[in-house]
Amino acid sequence: MQSKTDGRLCWLDIFIYITYTRMGGFFGVISEKNCATDLFYGTDYHSHLGTKRAGMVTFDHKEGFFRSIHSLERSYFRSKFEDELDHFVGKQGIGVISDTDPQPIIVNSHLGRYAVVTVAKINNIREIADELLQHRMHFSEMSANKINQTELVALIINMGNSFTEGINLVFDKIKGSCSMLILTEEGIIAARDRLGRTPILIGKNHVGYAAASESTAFPNLDYHILRDVGPGEIVRLHADSIEVMQKPMTRCQICSFLWVYYGFPTSDYEGVNVEQMREKNGEIMGREDDVDADCVCGIPDSGVGCALGYSEGHGIPYQRTVLKYTPTWPRSFTPGDQRRRDLVAKMKLIPNHALLKDKRVVFCDDSIVRGTQLRDNVRTFFEYGAKEVHARISCPPLVYGCPFINFTSSKSDLELLARQIIRDFEGTDDADLETYASTDSEKYKRMVEEMARRLGLTSLKFSKLENLIDAIGLPKEKVCTHCFDGSSFF
Repeated sequence: MQSKTDGRLCWLDIFIYITYTRMGGFFGVISEKNCATDLFYGTDYHSHLGTKRAGMVTFDHKEGFFRSIHSLERSYFRSKFEDELDHFVGKQGIGVISDTDPQPIIVNSHLGRYAVVTVAKINNIREIADELLQHRMHFSEMSANKINQTELVALIINMGNSFTEGINLVFDKIKGSCSMLILTEEGIIAARDRLGRTPILIGKNHVGYAAASESTAFPNLDYHILRDVGPGEIVRLHADSIEVMQKPMTRCQICSFLWVYYGFPTSDYEGVNVEQMREKNGEIMGREDDVDADCVCGIPDSGVGCALGYSEGHGIPYQRTVLKYTPTWPRSFTPGDQRRRDLVAKMKLIPNHALLKDKRVVFCDDSIVRGTQLRDNVRTFFEYGAKEVHARISCPPLVYGCPFINFTSSKSDLELLARQIIRDFEGTDDADLETYASTDSEKYKRMVEEMARRLGLTSLKFSKLENLIDAIGLPKEKVCTHCFDGSSFF
């Protein structure tokens, strides 16, 4: 594409990269034996974190690097990679489930040959691209004029005199977050985002080490959790040892939504189990609630733990009044288009008429983003005979968009239902957000009441921020709650 003014490539004319993504996850293994099987299954255990692409790469000192990348939009991870397993030769490898760019990227540089995968959201990618062009560095361009952000990370790493220096350049330059695994000829480097917004855990078994976004990948592969990689920490895994290349930073801002929504129930972050946190959070909500109801149900999957805890705290039975149909609607088939995603989400959930009829039902769900799916669910529940439908949400209202991992996939904060209501009340896009985000303020109450009305609910309540933090069990200053209160630092 040519600029209209001087004939040169004009980055203002090109949309570099859609930074609003889901999350993604990665897995790496280094062993005294061939790693292909562990790499295959370990990466597969991150499939709930992404829907677009997956990739794996191994390194062998004789065979070199072998890499494969596939789309996941219409098929399972396993079906794409299973027939290729014999080609993955070597004792070390990394894999990724991604909702962004094709990865791993393989690089040959003054640092040596290496491959890299990232879990990242880079908000200033245009500025970084311009800077690299000015330094006469170039990068490939994907379809639709996008830049592969993992390739961009690799180019920044190459600007350093060492991997540690290069990784710190990435941390210095990006606005957002970036964690990465780097497969080198001398081991696997794991570098966690400087504020620890996304996790990396180290596992160990009798023949080697693994690094993962989700500790769920460890048990069935006979790894036990050794420790978390700290915020900003850089380590290199060898088959028989761990080398600390950079000590962790003192500040931490791990994403609270890992426990609310993203995390698989068996995963741990910072020593806190996902399901245990969800049940505790629900128990607190149930104990404080005064609604009269006959039963409680969780919206599968992430609302189930909260509902089990709510049942205990409120003293009403847990019943599966709605179930998720998984045989032909797996997580990995979720489409990228929002309208199709809403349809698929609806098709997955099947209400149970026998349990809904004439019941006052409480439904626990993880969050309200746009509210489209919940509104459809509520209408269906009433059509199936429910007398009352109460929603209890396991996090506070989403008032601010996420600039760090952006679980909402929103292109604007105004796609959030809470922000739409605030705009309608105030006449402007961002008036008095702090007050609306303050639990039990008059404006907060009015906003929640309007949400309930628009969604067709009998009543609606959200978890209080202080209760969410209590359920997580970490100090508030170590947890990112930006989407709820706009508080996290950049």
